[in-house]
Amino acid sequence: LIGINLLREGIDLPEVSYIAILDADKIGFLRSATSLIQIIGRAARNAGGTVVMYADRMSDAMKEAVTETKRRRELQEAYNKEHNITPKTIAKAVEDILVRQETDAKEDAAVELETLKKSANLFVPAQRHKLLAALRKEMSEAADRLEYERAAAIRDQIIEIEKTHGA
Repeated sequence: LIGINLLREGIDLPEVSYIAILDADKIGFLRSATSLIQIIGRAARNAGGTVVMYADRMSDAMKEAVTETKRRRELQEAYNKEHNITPKTIAKAVEDILVRQETDAKEDAAVELETLKKSANLFVPAQRHKLLAALRKEMSEAADRLEYERAAAIRDQIIEIEKTHGA
């Protein structure tokens, strides 16, 4: 069982073969046509993938998602037939997926922190506090990962900001 946000946000689990979307007719961000198409695409990575949308009525977003999915399937089937391709499920080791996700998460956090550092006006207390909170969080996470040198460097940045601009 996997939450919808994990499927939407790009978690790479080709083994997902059955997706049930509850309250698919509800209006909202996670039930938009684009979101439904993304979720349906997750099941499409598996040769035997199936999506079931549970709803009281067929919403416009559901209609659009089903229509677009059928259109894409027809294009893919024509391409596969023309090039003699037999679809098969990608086989990936769970370790490979987890390592890549961990690396991506670290890179995303580093980019976010760097962006915050560059854009924060340290003379504005709210921005300074936000940056210091992000640095403290990153320092704690680095220590949890046993990256003590990185944690110490971040600690030094925090001390420098507090000394120069106040806490």
